[in-house]
Amino acid sequence: MPIIKSAKKRVKVSTKARVRNAKTKRSLRTAIKTFKSSPSAKSHSEANSQIDRALKKGVIHKNKAARLKRRASKNAKASGVKVTKTTKKAPVAKKTASKKK
Repeated sequence: MPIIKSAKKRVKVSTKARVRNAKTKRSLRTAIKTFKSSPSAKSHSEANSQIDRALKKGVIHKNKAARLKRRASKNAKASGVKVTKTTKKAPVAKKTASKKK
């Protein structure tokens, strides 16, 4: 057990993060397995959504996300699923007005 106050806090924070990451990973795996077992446009969309969510939260690497999405699209095409490609533009950061003194 940690003795130092900051070390105690790190244990709490890392425990929360571990649980959150495990939940994200589990939902990712479930979505991919669902798509593999019964490929459909909806399950493909859900799998891609979960991949993007895991990537955004930093649970998986960007190259792994790209690889998973590529494999899912390849499987969808092979099984005859019609997949519409949607491209989302990256959100533009709003500029905050600087305060005049």
